[in-house]
Amino acid sequence: MAKRDKTAETEKITINLGPVDLGRIDLLVQEGFFTNRTDFIRTAIRTQLAAQSNEIDRSVARHQLEMGLYDFLRADLEALRDRGEMLHIRVVGLARFAPDIDPDLARQTIASLTVLGALQASPALKTALADRMT
Repeated sequence: MAKRDKTAETEKITINLGPVDLGRIDLLVQEGFFTNRTDFIRTAIRTQLAAQSNEIDRSVARHQLEMGLYDFLRADLEALRDRGEMLHIRVVGLARFAPDIDPDLARQTIASLTVLGALQASPALKTALADRMT
């Protein structure tokens, strides 16, 4: 379980906007304020996240969450299993499980899993941990 400072790849989201809002964004793009719609949306999201940063920090602390990109490796989980320990994973960001982690090992070492952001794991691993995800 390694926290990585490296910026994670992006996740795709879909949003629905009314035609007036979309037209206003297109106008700003046309006038050169933003390079494209995506640039506008990313900027708007970052602006809101910055404006709410104190609330985010308090919530992360209150819920005892870890923020960032975390990689979970087979060797780390095997070491936990050998010591008889279990993880309670609570991540804001990206939790990424190595493809060689089998479902049995995951169930032996992960007591609970909360990911606010993105979870990258094999379908079999997600199925095995479904009853432990919140």
